[in-house]
Amino acid sequence: MSVSKVLFFATLKDRAGVQQATLELPDGVTVRQLKAIIRDKFPSITFDLPTALIAVNREYALDDDLVPPRAEIALFPPVSGGS
Repeated sequence: MSVSKVLFFATLKDRAGVQQATLELPDGVTVRQLKAIIRDKFPSITFDLPTALIAVNREYALDDDLVPPRAEIALFPPVSGGS
C-alpha cells in the first residue's frame, strides 16, 4: 500500500467538494480499479467517472494502465469545444 495524491479539476472539484485528497492504494492497482476506489470515496462524482480523463504523474492514463506507488493522480472532466 502507498499513499497517492489525487487532484480534482473543474466540475469534478466542485462535485467532489475538495480540490485534492490523499488515497491509500494497494500496489499494482490499475486505473480502472482506481476509479472504483475514487467512486467509493467520492460517490458524488460517480456519474462523471466513466468519461473523466485520468492523468498519472502528468501523463494521461488508460483503464488498464498501472498506477505506480506514490503517484500524483489528476481527474479532469471531458473536454469539448472548437469549431
